[in-house]
Amino acid sequence: MLRTVELGTTGLRVSEVGFGGIPIQRLGHDEAVAVVRGCLDLGVTFLDTAHGYTTSEERIGAAIRGRRDSVVLATKTPARTGAEAQAHMEESFRRLGVDYIDLFQLHNVSSEEAWQAVTAPGGPLDVLRRAQREGRIGHIGATSHQIDTAKKLARSGYFETIMFPFNFVAREPGEELLAVCREAGVALLAMKPLGGGMLENARLAFQFLRQYPDVLPVVGIERLSEIAEIVHVYEQPPTLGQAELEEMERVRAELGNTFCRRCDYCQPCPAGIPISGLMNLPALLKRLPPERIFGPTGQGQQVAMVDGCQDCGDCESR
Repeated sequence: MLRTVELGTTGLRVSEVGFGGIPIQRLGHDEAVAVVRGCLDLGVTFLDTAHGYTTSEERIGAAIRGRRDSVVLATKTPARTGAEAQAHMEESFRRLGVDYIDLFQLHNVSSEEAWQAVTAPGGPLDVLRRAQREGRIGHIGATSHQIDTAKKLARSGYFETIMFPFNFVAREPGEELLAVCREAGVALLAMKPLGGGMLENARLAFQFLRQYPDVLPVVGIERLSEIAEIVHVYEQPPTLGQAELEEMERVRAELGNTFCRRCDYCQPCPAGIPISGLMNLPALLKRLPPERIFGPTGQGQQVAMVDGCQDCGDCESR
């Protein structure tokens, strides 16, 4: 069973590993509900989903029916206007079947433009603050993929949690952000502890993160065997010996030139190619339904843009 820990200064007690709600989109409804309930039975109490995760909110809502008081529920909105944020929030309440959400996050605030939009007067942040005053949500957080923006979010005083990629391959930005979060009294949630599916050794990945007891890993789960393996890691002493360190360095070297950290420092592309979006496709294929990726608005539609690459090398030099 997983133990519980304090989530920063929120006053919330959560399981030492959180459940990420992306992969259950690939499952049928009943199977997804069974996976979430199985995670709860193993001690998972922090459940993270998002308005944009299609069926995820509804399935988590069905799974926690009758068990709401035993979980900390987190969701997100990618809205960039107040009206859109309000609509997303109301739909999230409906899908989840609850009248209170513990943590509501502004999703993917990864650029100055996004920052300006979410913090504009009457914008998404103001909508969440009003809902917090009304007692509908408990805490406000944000997620980001860009280190400079993430540090700005942490220092702003607006957010109690920041979610950011953190694993032993994308280690340095996570450690840099963690220092800022500690100074600001903000909890750091580690998304992609398994590198979006690129890291296959769960034991190594989570033993690495156990070095940071004030970081909450949030991992996407599709099968109960996955969470059972992670729980087993946490039931063992937090050892990280020379053999493990050497294995991490081997994997880092192997993935170093191909592992996309989604920092977008490679952008802009002169040919207009969305580099990080395309680099992330292999990981998305492991986590999302194919129809979501290759549908009319999915990222799979961008693959043809690769033919426009001019081999200028600008992205590689950055």
